[in-house]
Amino acid sequence: MAVDAFALILAMLALGYAFQRLRVLPDHAAQTLNLVVLYVCLPAAVLRYAPRLELEPALLGIVAVPWLLLGATLVLVPLLARLLRLRDEERAVLLLTVALGNTSFLGYPLTRALVGEHALPYAVVYDQFGAFLILSTFGLWVLARYGGDARPTPRQMLMRVLKFPPLWALLLGFTVMPADPPGWIDGGLQRLAEALLPLAMLAIGLSVRLTLPREELVPLAAGLGLKLAVMPALAVLLVSWLGLAGDVARTTVLESAMPPMVTAGALAIAHRLAPRLAAAMVGYGLLLSLLSLPLWARWSA
Repeated sequence: MAVDAFALILAMLALGYAFQRLRVLPDHAAQTLNLVVLYVCLPAAVLRYAPRLELEPALLGIVAVPWLLLGATLVLVPLLARLLRLRDEERAVLLLTVALGNTSFLGYPLTRALVGEHALPYAVVYDQFGAFLILSTFGLWVLARYGGDARPTPRQMLMRVLKFPPLWALLLGFTVMPADPPGWIDGGLQRLAEALLPLAMLAIGLSVRLTLPREELVPLAAGLGLKLAVMPALAVLLVSWLGLAGDVARTTVLESAMPPMVTAGALAIAHRLAPRLAAAMVGYGLLLSLLSLPLWARWSA
């Protein structure tokens, strides 16, 4: 399963990158694919797996880990920024890309591949109550603080959360969706959920940039070191401290080890915050994570 998934990931990434370089698809193809994933595939995956999730105290531990890692980010990134004399815009990019991982588009399929299909609900909880809420609150604050936007109001942040389709799917999965729905419903959701990996990887391949900014090599190396090594290492300590074990712990550590979120990089670029550094964090982070993620999945076993 893991070998097949990784082969498909690499193939779709390469295909998307080739389409990007050859300009085969329209300019907004990546954005369109992202919307299909966001509004169709992700909700289908959540609806299929959330009802199988048993409400247990361990779920609170899963939710706590990304927020505790956010606290570590708020300490380590400013410290590195002072030591390395980074510009404010570089600090903003690292705050966004270290705090926010690709816990859905990449996290869901890799959790299925490296831990097992039964562990996907734990990834959903980490992503929805961790990464997504952090993006909708802390992420908006960083963009306002460093990008010149007006600071978002609590109402604006709440509306952003309420308009997120996978969150509604999660609520439906916890309430009205049966764990064993009729075959035609389960089969349809399964097919839509299985489209998540190829479509998401194709979209990432279409949007990733592999530029190597020489003057920003130092913040790039520091940011990727924090995101791919320090954060999952802290997660290993946190899951032990919180009493998480087995596949709950493995999934939590694996989600914390995901490379920088594509959306976080795109938002930084859109706000003209060190755009080459943001693109490099996402692009090289993705490539390096294909080597580091199996190691973290094995280490946390």
